[in-house]
Amino acid sequence: MKEIVQMKQIPSSEEEIPRIGLGTWQSFDKSPDHYKKLIEVLKYFYEYGGRVIDSSPMYGKAEKVVGDLIHQKDFPKAFLATKIWIKRKQEGIVQIQRSFEYFRVSKIDLFQIHNLVDWKLHIKTLRELKEKDKIKYIGITHYHTGAFSELENVIKKEPIDFLQIPYSIETIEAEKRLFSLCSEKKIAVIINRPFEGGELFLKVKSKPIPINIQNLGCSSWADVFLKFILANKEVTCVIPATSNPKHVVENMKAGIGRTLTQIEKSEIFKTVYDM
Repeated sequence: MKEIVQMKQIPSSEEEIPRIGLGTWQSFDKSPDHYKKLIEVLKYFYEYGGRVIDSSPMYGKAEKVVGDLIHQKDFPKAFLATKIWIKRKQEGIVQIQRSFEYFRVSKIDLFQIHNLVDWKLHIKTLRELKEKDKIKYIGITHYHTGAFSELENVIKKEPIDFLQIPYSIETIEAEKRLFSLCSEKKIAVIINRPFEGGELFLKVKSKPIPINIQNLGCSSWADVFLKFILANKEVTCVIPATSNPKHVVENMKAGIGRTLTQIEKSEIFKTVYDM
């Protein structure tokens, strides 16, 4: 039997989700002639225990493509996450309804407010939908560390289930500012931009993985960067985006096996920065 990725409990409930998910920014904003390859991505994603698929209206056709593909094959039920990304209440309601139509579902697992756009209005709408059992969890997101102060303020005032933020071996501000607060408030943490939009791979291009890091069980650079993130106990799930079947396998394998210790995480950090 194939090994599958680690599971992690959502702090506000007893539900567990896999620690490696699938982002869809750029990777799923595709025309139907790309569907065959994307179905292969989903096939491997599910085979390794994946369930969390994250999207947004900001991502072009991605929501519709996800909805088209997850219903084409006999795939397991996905944990669907998307976002509201528009100003004003009524426009937000229309956008939310469109997400349901694109996904072809009557209930969405996680609805997030994208980059805090008009969050004070939209959080009321999302609470109403949660009360009606149309969505299971509410979250807020941002892609930039410059928004961390505002995110902190929202978390302290509003009961939410998920926070989605950037974090990587190169961008570690969340460790100092948000992880402990999320733990205190029982908020699940989703990590976006784990590879800095691919820039991390450019920095290690053609460089072999150092032996001491290989000895920690890392077999690819994606493995290194993701295992570094998963070593933080506050991190619930990481959502690397890809449209490449080979890459999704590398990503999923990073979530298999034991979690690195803090000493091992520090060793990776120091080794990579000394290269």
